[in-house]
Order: sequence, then structure tokens, then C-alpha cells
Amino acid sequence: MVYHDIWLTISVKGNLLSEYKKYHSSDKMKKERALRNKNRRAAIRQGKVKKGDGKHIDHKDGNPKNNRKKNLRVVSAKKNRKKQ
Repeated sequence: MVYHDIWLTISVKGNLLSEYKKYHSSDKMKKERALRNKNRRAAIRQGKVKKGDGKHIDHKDGNPKNNRKKNLRVVSAKKNRKKQ
């Protein structure tokens, strides 16, 4: 059982690295990540969230490219995951 767990861990790490290189490092994903980080930093400056509080910045209309202040809200991670 331990051998299987170690192999699975190595296999998963290898797949994640491959996925990152192909998907997450693309220009499109970098831009989307930068927008998410920008929204999070703005919410921190406004005092709406704190680092490590488990809250997410949610888009009310579900469109991740609509970053208007009216469209953003703070929700729990659990509530945000339920939406998807």
C-alpha cells in the first residue's frame, strides 16, 4: 500500500508539472491569473478580505472577464465552489 501511494504521488506530481507547462503557462492563463490577483489585492486594500481568510472574490454574473466593482463580491470558498 505504501509503495502504491508513493508511486501515485510521483505520478500525480509529474502530471501536474506537465499540465502547468502546457496550460497554466500560456499567455491567456497568465493574463487571467493576473486579473484574479489584481481583484484580490484590491479587496485586501479595501479591507474586504485578509490573506489566508478562506474567502474568494466572486463574479456575480459568472463572467470572469467582467471585473467591474458592481460585479465583484466576497464569498466563502465553499459557496464559490457550489456555484460551479
